[in-house]
Amino acid sequence: MNTALYGVMAEFASAERLLAATRKAREAGYVVEAYSPFPIEGLAEATGFRRNWIPAIVLGGGLAGGIGGYFMQWYSAVISLPINSGGKPPHSWPEFIPVTFELTVLIAALAGVIGMLALNGLPQLRHPVFNVREFDLASRNRFFLCVRGARIDAAREFLGELHPVGVWDVPR
Repeated sequence: MNTALYGVMAEFASAERLLAATRKAREAGYVVEAYSPFPIEGLAEATGFRRNWIPAIVLGGGLAGGIGGYFMQWYSAVISLPINSGGKPPHSWPEFIPVTFELTVLIAALAGVIGMLALNGLPQLRHPVFNVREFDLASRNRFFLCVRGARIDAAREFLGELHPVGVWDVPR
């Protein structure tokens, strides 16, 4: 086992070949990462991605923002400084709705962006796949499959059988 290698990377000329290679690599028991210049239907499932936590994070952020906004207004109007303004009771909930709504949307959106960045491991200024010179094409017109794990030599041989454009070692 070569501990100086992160994995082995193969370049494919089309999205269909990348998707087929990803499925075969997962069936063979490899841990895979796929890189594409655009979204490919079914690629996330082929790499083993099963659960998207963003909706739950956005819901939690929205609930926290709404409850926090309402509580902030309730506390200031009822507990901290109760003022009789126009004969309305201190806890006049219709007045609290606009700020509650705005904080719900704001905190949900911020939670979604921060959650997406955190779950994607971003910002990531250095990743081992950046060490492969050809990987620059991943954002333009090429499709890459990186196989990680302990069986690097077997992975190199396995990827060569899938008829890629090229196969490269990915140093750490």
